[in-house]
Amino acid sequence: MKDRKPVHWLAGGFMLAGVLLVAVAVAQPLGVTTQYVRAVGGACAAVCPDAADANAYFTKEKLVFGYGEMVVLGVPLGAFLVSLATGRLGRGAAPDAWTARFGPSGAKRMLGAFAGGFLLLFGARLAGGCTSGHVLSGVSQLAVSSNLFMATAFGSALLAARMLYPRLAKEVRS
Repeated sequence: MKDRKPVHWLAGGFMLAGVLLVAVAVAQPLGVTTQYVRAVGGACAAVCPDAADANAYFTKEKLVFGYGEMVVLGVPLGAFLVSLATGRLGRGAAPDAWTARFGPSGAKRMLGAFAGGFLLLFGARLAGGCTSGHVLSGVSQLAVSSNLFMATAFGSALLAARMLYPRLAKEVRS
């Protein structure tokens, strides 16, 4: 299948606003990292119930299956289905800048993506939410912590890109 042109940023913004409005009207603002905490708490309760009972956070957040868990499962499933539909599954889609800096290793790229995602998730939880909760729902509600998280996340991304791809940063500046 031929690659399609990306959605215009303005149209994408309106689509995202529509999803947020539906999510708030039907369930609650978007945010899914609590589901990971619930899953860890449920696993801890199954393996060592005394430790789970002693943890105030695990006793507050019980293992349930609701809309948040559907989002957690739906995101990778949706990405997989889209990659199948567009013919991009298994295609070595590493950007040229990544390949020039780190080589063509898919495993190295996956490890880098996982580490970056973990750090982003960890930072978002420290800020009292999650990436989708802060950036999508929190910013749309003008929450101070969400705006601070988003500014920090994007600022960190710019600094990391300059450190990881210094030659590319010079090309962009000139």
